[in-house]
Amino acid sequence: MNPFGYLTTPDGVSIRYGVWPAPGRASGSAVVLSGRFEFMEKYKGVIRRLNRRALNVYSFDWRGQGLSTRPLPNRHKGHVASYEDYIADLTVFMDRVVAPEAPGPRMLLTHSMGGHIALRWLHRRPQGADELVLVSPMIDIRTAPFPKWLVRPLCRLARRSGFAGAYVPGAGDYVLEEERFPGNRLTSDPEGFLRSKREIVRNPGLALGGVTWGWLGAAFDSIDRLNQPGYVFNIPIPVLMVGAEKETVVSVPAQRRICRQLPDCCFLEIPGARHEILMETDPVKDGFWRAFDRFLIHRATGAPSSSVIPGNPSAG
Repeated sequence: MNPFGYLTTPDGVSIRYGVWPAPGRASGSAVVLSGRFEFMEKYKGVIRRLNRRALNVYSFDWRGQGLSTRPLPNRHKGHVASYEDYIADLTVFMDRVVAPEAPGPRMLLTHSMGGHIALRWLHRRPQGADELVLVSPMIDIRTAPFPKWLVRPLCRLARRSGFAGAYVPGAGDYVLEEERFPGNRLTSDPEGFLRSKREIVRNPGLALGGVTWGWLGAAFDSIDRLNQPGYVFNIPIPVLMVGAEKETVVSVPAQRRICRQLPDCCFLEIPGARHEILMETDPVKDGFWRAFDRFLIHRATGAPSSSVIPGNPSAG
């Protein structure tokens, strides 16, 4: 059975989505929201683990990624005009696919950019899900080796000067032969690193290159919105937030800060993990899944999320 389908957004964008029912009777649903560059095939292992936990799984490719519509003639360019477009994609998917059929309770399981968008969406729909798991959420980004005080004004200048669709310095089209495991910032597991590459070999249409000035500017705009004082105060659902000890892509201090602002949030930092915790070595992934299972148990009993990790309160 082909798990994939397509829906069309009000602005005419084609969004590819997937549904993977659990074997037997489902005890709930998990909506998997991936990060930048990613696509559903990368999460096959995660989907299997969720299915084994009797969860139906729902996911989709963000616009500009995977096999959803790409906005620029060069489909390798990671571009979006505004994060409002991503929020709109999530709204359409939840309303048309998840809401009519997904059994509750409904969880959002997110990675990086997906976690950022989930928080923005839940600010508008505080009861839109029953629980939230944020893995390496993009609360703020790291711009090294360039200082943020330099990158932000350059980004504004590029967008105002008509270069929103141009690559940022150092970015370019995806070239499979240039992908090397040594020195990568995403995972310490060679197998996890190769997972995306194998899928791109099977279907080159999944490939995505670096980001444009437009994408980066949209990210900064949305980060500023998310980090406004009190922005997440109205999100009442239980939250498990998981950060990586060896994170170099997004900001762990920003993750801890926003977790403290959420009404019911527990923060866990995984030792030895890089940014892609779900694509890490087995010992690292096992640490995440143990916390995930405790979170499921505690949500069933109604205990606060802060009790999921003994001795590790949400204050972080």
